[in-house]
Parts: sequence; C-alpha cells; structure tokens
Amino acid sequence: MSGKLKSGDFLRIDAIAHEMGVSTTPVREGLLLLQSESFVRLLPRRGFVVNSFGKDDLRDIFWAQAVVGAELAARASNKMSKEQLAQLQKLDAEHDKAFKAGDERHVQLGYEFHRFINLAADSPRLALLLGNLTKQLPIAFYASIEGQVADTLQYHPIILDAMRMKDSDAVRSLMFRHIMSGAENLIESLERSAAWGGAEGEGESDGSTEPQPELPLEAEAKAAKPATRAAKSAKTAPAAKKATRSVAKKV
Repeated sequence: MSGKLKSGDFLRIDAIAHEMGVSTTPVREGLLLLQSESFVRLLPRRGFVVNSFGKDDLRDIFWAQAVVGAELAARASNKMSKEQLAQLQKLDAEHDKAFKAGDERHVQLGYEFHRFINLAADSPRLALLLGNLTKQLPIAFYASIEGQVADTLQYHPIILDAMRMKDSDAVRSLMFRHIMSGAENLIESLERSAAWGGAEGEGESDGSTEPQPELPLEAEAKAAKPATRAAKSAKTAPAAKKATRSVAKKV
C-alpha cells in the first residue's frame, strides 16, 4: 500500500527471498496468501503480478476496519470503569509525550491505546474480526502515513473525553472518523508521491521487472507429497507471514 510496487509489476520470488534472507518456499506461500486477498494474481508460467489497487479499494479496507473498530469503542465506553479510563488516559499522555520527544515508542503506544479499547469492549469475536482486517499491515505502517500521527493526536483526547461521559454514539462516530481519516491521508500521500499513474488508482508497468518463466505453483503442489507439504508449511509459516507483510506494505 505504500505505492512502491505498481499495478502490473512482476514479483520475482528469488529476489524477494534474497532480500528477506529466507528460502523461496515461504515467499511462495506468502504470495499465495496475498493472491487470496486480491493483492496479487498468478499468471501461468510467468509468475505473480501486482493487482490494480485504487482509491475505492483503500476506502473499502479502512471502512471495514472503521465499522468494527467504532462498534468496539462504543461498547467499551459503556463498560469502562474509572480505573480503566485512568489507564487509557495514561496511555494517551504517554503517547503524546513520546511523539513530542521524537521517541519511536509513540507508534506502539498509539496501537496500545486502540488495543486497550478493543479489549475493554469484552467482545472477543468482534475484536478477532478486527484483528483479521488489520493483520495485513504492520503497526508501523499506519504511523508512517503522512498526516496520520497528527490526526491521532487530535482524535485520541476527544475520544477519551466522550468515553468519560459514556456517550457511546459520540464515541462510535469519532472512532469511525478517526480510522477513516487514515484512508484519506494514505490516498493523499500516494497521490503526492505519484504512486498512481494512468486511471484513478491504477498504475502502469513498463515490464522492466518481468521475471523469467516459472513453473506454475499449481504444478509444484501436485508434484509434492501431502505429508511433505504439511511439514514444510509448519516450518515456513513464520517466514511466509513475514514475506506477506513485506510485499503487502509495498503494494
């Protein structure tokens, strides 16, 4: 989503593996996961290519996060004790202090602010759903979006104030707007960096990164024994997850 990879760019499995210091197996597994999430597609005997990813796609992702996150916040506002509100206030103060001091801990503290609210909602299935929606990107990515930290410093205190008043409707509205602001900040950032070329939200590839033909993954899978595939999957799962996040961050 950073725009480093354009629509139509080919992804060389061996190059990604070399860059990340892993074997090609977890990279293939990571790309297959990205294919299931429509970030990339597999062209027979050519390899993986970056899918088009436009403004509406970005807004849809953030909208889904915003709807669930806003509901969790609204539920939390009705359940938080005075002690929990004091803890949340402390997190917000530490986040503000870290940011002003140029301390990178502000990224983690911003995440902890949201996590605290999500857990306070006492709705584990809804929190799990939100986790699945946000797991595609590392925490640091959201903080790297230009304008996002400034919005965070603006929204967190007023969300906290609404929670103190147990105004669940206000909390829901504020959290929704807070999360959706990330989509608009990201879109503006990508437009300034000329990450999107041609039609809205779509890039053009010059073909310079096209790899040599590769054996289709479907053929490789058929050739492997089921037990071997299962064993490899268990061993390479952490590396595959790392590869998935690395590529998704660049799309």
